[in-house]
Amino acid sequence: MSERNDDKQSAADAAKPGSATAGIGQSSTAAALEGGAQNIPAGPLGGRTQLEVVATRHGMFGAGESGDTSGFGGLVTTVALPPASERPYGGWFDEAVDILVELLAEQGLDPDAVIERVVVDRGELTLFIAREHIVTVCRNLRDDQDLRFELCLGVSGVHYPGDVGRELHAVYHLMSVTHRHNLRLEVAAPDADPHVPSVIDVYPGNDWHERETWDLMGIVFDGHPSLARTAMPDDWVGHPQRKDYPLGGIPVEYKGAVIPPPDTRRSYS
Repeated sequence: MSERNDDKQSAADAAKPGSATAGIGQSSTAAALEGGAQNIPAGPLGGRTQLEVVATRHGMFGAGESGDTSGFGGLVTTVALPPASERPYGGWFDEAVDILVELLAEQGLDPDAVIERVVVDRGELTLFIAREHIVTVCRNLRDDQDLRFELCLGVSGVHYPGDVGRELHAVYHLMSVTHRHNLRLEVAAPDADPHVPSVIDVYPGNDWHERETWDLMGIVFDGHPSLARTAMPDDWVGHPQRKDYPLGGIPVEYKGAVIPPPDTRRSYS
C-alpha cells in the first residue's frame, strides 16, 4: 500500500507545472498537453482517458493577431473534448439511452447513425446527435412517457476552429420536469455549411435563442420563421462571438479622451 502511494506521489510531483522535470526544453504545445492532463478524468484501472484535443489556446482570451493588453499572454491552455463513454453509464442514463434507441429503431432509423456518441462527464449526460435528426430526437425525448423532457432551456453555440469539419456546435439543455432529469444534446456543423434544423416546432421557447445563436455565432437554423438579428444591427457583418472574429473595435470618445480599438493598443506580453 505504501509503495502504491509513493508511486502516486512521484507521478503527481512530475506532473506539476513548473517542476524541474517538466519545463526544460518543452514546446508550448507539449507543456499545454502536460498541464491539461492534470484535469483529465481517470480512466479504467487508474489510466488516463484520451481526450480529443481540438486546440491549444495562448493568452487569456485566445485572440490572435491583436494587441494583448491583459498581461496574460504567456498562458497556454488546451481545449479538449471528452471521448465516448462506455457502458454502464450509471444512474438513469442507461435506461434513457436504451429507450431513445428503441424509439429510433421503431421509426426505421439506425440509432448508430442518429446518435454519434454518448458522453458522461462530470456526472452529466450528453448525446451527440447527427444534425439532420435533431428534430426527431427532440420530439422523442419530449413525448415518450418514460423520458418526458418537456422543457428546453434554450440553445447556444460554441466555436471550435480546430475541430475540422465540425467547427460549429449547437448545444441544447433539456429538462424533464416529470422525472427531474437533465440532459444535454450537442449537434455539430462545418463552418462551410453552418445549417442545423430549427426545433421550435417541438420547443417553441427556442425561438429567441435560435435567433441569438445565429446572430452571434452564425449557425443557421433552417425552418426558423424569422431568423433576424437580436443584439447586433441588421447591417452588421459577421458573427462576433466566433473565435476567429477579429478583435478590432470602434474608437470611442469619452469625456474628451479617445479609447482606441484593442488591436491598436500596446502589447504587454
